[in-house]
Amino acid sequence: MAFALSCLSSAYAGSASGTWTTIDDKTGQKRAVVSVSDSGGTLSGVISKVYPQPGDTGVCIKCPGAFKGKKIQGLRFLWGLKSEGPNQWGGGYILDPKSGKIYRAKVTLEGNKLLVRGYVGMSLLGRTQTWVR
Repeated sequence: MAFALSCLSSAYAGSASGTWTTIDDKTGQKRAVVSVSDSGGTLSGVISKVYPQPGDTGVCIKCPGAFKGKKIQGLRFLWGLKSEGPNQWGGGYILDPKSGKIYRAKVTLEGNKLLVRGYVGMSLLGRTQTWVR
């Protein structure tokens, strides 16, 4: 058993790929489970499970364009992140299904935590959520 866990943790070392639980940076509560994948060196993420909150409809009502009216569960909401060095990805985008806004995104892997920063313009003008494996 210890060997299996050791192999599993080393497989994830240095990789943002996998399943993450998102934590709302305002409430500290679980918000969703997301699956992050790496395809040809580019990260993308899909919402696998949503922890409903009051007022949630399960549909991306305020979202723009092709996202509008889509079910939130199963939605590809993170895309285009490319490696910028060890444990860092950037140059991509993230959709906030609650507000319907799309932000520039950067991601930093720190152990079993993924620091996901959404911003407008400069990275200083944004906020960071911590996702846990």
